[in-house]
Amino acid sequence: MRNFELETFFSTWEFTARHHMTASDMESMSLGDLLSLADPQDRKEFVELSLGYTQTWGAADLRELIAGTYESLSAEHVLCLAGAGEGIYAAMRVLLAPQDHAIVVVPNYQSAETIALEVCEVTGVALHEHNNWQLDMAEVEAAIRPNTNLVSINFPHNPTGALMAHKDLDALVALCRKHDLYLFSDEVYRGVELKASDRMRQVADIYEKGISLNVMSKAYGMPGLRIGWVASQDTDALQKVERYKHYLSICNSAPSERLAVIALKHRDTILDRNRAIVARNVVELEALFNEFPGLFHWQRPKGGCVAFPKYTGPDGVEAFCKSLLKDSGVLLLPASVYKSELMDTPVDNFRIGFGRGAVFAEGLAAMRRHLESHYGEFRKAEGQRGS
Repeated sequence: MRNFELETFFSTWEFTARHHMTASDMESMSLGDLLSLADPQDRKEFVELSLGYTQTWGAADLRELIAGTYESLSAEHVLCLAGAGEGIYAAMRVLLAPQDHAIVVVPNYQSAETIALEVCEVTGVALHEHNNWQLDMAEVEAAIRPNTNLVSINFPHNPTGALMAHKDLDALVALCRKHDLYLFSDEVYRGVELKASDRMRQVADIYEKGISLNVMSKAYGMPGLRIGWVASQDTDALQKVERYKHYLSICNSAPSERLAVIALKHRDTILDRNRAIVARNVVELEALFNEFPGLFHWQRPKGGCVAFPKYTGPDGVEAFCKSLLKDSGVLLLPASVYKSELMDTPVDNFRIGFGRGAVFAEGLAAMRRHLESHYGEFRKAEGQRGS
């Protein structure tokens, strides 16, 4: 299987760069801060927990709380997993067969296409930068073959921060229903949209063959828990994924399940905090890019905590990212990390994260110093800023 380019890149730089400015998750809470939200009974259950095996499907109360984040689902429609990665891997392995065909949005989180390609033929359908990274329903329909079995989407999107218009999501569901296709929807950033009115409905709620993927890692900012899930009205599909999980994690971490229960009981508090962080940081990020209009083409993301601006400077994005890391210790993800085997992808963009607190502010200051030092000729004159 092809190396996971993003994770390979991170294995070298994520914990060594001074300023991690391409993180894909929200600011994490400390264990103490999370436990401070818990009531006495939940704290007691965590402290007195037996460190034995847990249920493969996930703890009953955890599944019930997860189901409560959907409009119409119950605990039987939820399967817990060891992070979102296990969900993508297991679902593609059990829902696709060698004779099938799948459709995947591009650019993407690489496992969405790489794992599917290990099983069957896959067609990429582009998100168009010139149209604010929107998905063209006519292109999706044109990609459908007689043996197409699954369409895979990711919104709020990694790395662009795009969201589908409500009418487009309805059209996609209708298209999948017409052709009897699974619709696998990676929704790990749902809850940290910049405008609540843009928030998409979850496909598990609106389509009988829709499969929603979510996790505590991204919007909730708790990747250390390694608690993810898939939700669907199609309990037969969930059963297949559960059987495959027996060969993978078998079950989730018992302490992580108790902590996830506490977090989900206080999800409104946590998500309110995280939405405030992205709302503040996106303005700061925008201000920096506006100071150097000759270097960047910026489109404000609609959801999540990552964006995919275009670098328009003379040296190219790969050289820019290398210089930024080498000279100023600032880590970004260049476009090459998002190269696809399915179709051409943007070559001048980079991923930047804006979901952190003090780390983001320090990294942004380092970026500004680097740009002033290396690209001062591209900076707006003082009187032009903010105009």
